[in-house]
Amino acid sequence: MQILGHLSSRSAIASRPPVPAHLKALQRRPGNSRRAGSVRAHKVEIEHQGKKVELEVPSGQSILDVALDNGMELPHDCKMGVCMTCPAKLVSGKVDQSGGMISEDVADKGYALMCVAQPQEDCKVVTISEDELLDIQMGN
Repeated sequence: MQILGHLSSRSAIASRPPVPAHLKALQRRPGNSRRAGSVRAHKVEIEHQGKKVELEVPSGQSILDVALDNGMELPHDCKMGVCMTCPAKLVSGKVDQSGGMISEDVADKGYALMCVAQPQEDCKVVTISEDELLDIQMGN
């Protein structure tokens, strides 16, 4: 019995007091994109067929997945960085697309596959045709 009494008093000490109402507005809620000291998401502006949309892309997610989740209709197929049907030109910013099949020299020229492109900072991308990317990839 002594042990149980000790555990229950310990759990009471370990529980957190409720947050005062005037401080609740300052709390970060799940889904907030930014956190003090570290960035959990990046702003990505996508231009597709003359229309610009700005999205918050959480760390570890691809630009394409977030765009599709937000109702954008973008060309895509395999979603694995192999088929090259979701190409874009990176206007600004930096992405990690190490999971895709795009050659390093083409990536260095600012081309990306949105299905594997994970922003490393705020970015702007413009969708391009699959043919344009294939021409560059094949050296034409």
